[in-house]
Amino acid sequence: MRKNNTVTHLKTAILVDGGFYRRRAQSVFGDKTAEERAVELTNYCKRHLNTHGEDNDLYRIFYYDCAPSKKRIYHPFLKQQVDLGKTDLFEWTTTFLNELKKKRKFAIRLGKLAEEQAHYTIRPEVVKKLCNGKLNFTDLQEKDFCLEIDQKGVDMKIGLDIASMAYKQQVDQIVLISGDSDFVSAAKLARREGIDFILDPLGAAIKPDLFEHIDGLRTCDKLYTTHSQR
Repeated sequence: MRKNNTVTHLKTAILVDGGFYRRRAQSVFGDKTAEERAVELTNYCKRHLNTHGEDNDLYRIFYYDCAPSKKRIYHPFLKQQVDLGKTDLFEWTTTFLNELKKKRKFAIRLGKLAEEQAHYTIRPEVVKKLCNGKLNFTDLQEKDFCLEIDQKGVDMKIGLDIASMAYKQQVDQIVLISGDSDFVSAAKLARREGIDFILDPLGAAIKPDLFEHIDGLRTCDKLYTTHSQR
């Protein structure tokens, strides 16, 4: 922001919906080691500070996610219990969170997994193939199944942090990296308190009526946008 030909540095907080980011990043950039993904996320967040004609100061990067589960869950295809604590995903996620904890200006906010409802199910795209006859049940493979396990408390933590920063006037701008619409109430509150509220859906489409609740929509890497248009 310029005022009287001088640059005004906004203090910016960046909030990351971790589950959403990991899914989008993997879809666009493919698999990476936990260390590589942590660096990728850090660099991406910092691009919000000095792009789009701004030169802002970072208050903090808040990362919201859940620690991986150690629960044993029955797998219908393998016909046996799977110990989630001994899977590659458990090791990757644990390493990823530990890497973020080491980075400067990162605050990790962890919710809980709804482990009591966790289960393996057939992937949605595979179900469509089964229904239209392009695939038979006898053709199913292990990769056609995925683990369904919901997060609890993550959206609430995001909302509380937005409200806290807004009421305490700790920041001038909030950038939320998310594809969820549950942030609307918190965004309204922040804007009423004079906070510049930016949404980054990583190139994903958002509902048209969400535009009235934010001050700007932007994604810092065109690969996300071009990937969504395929």
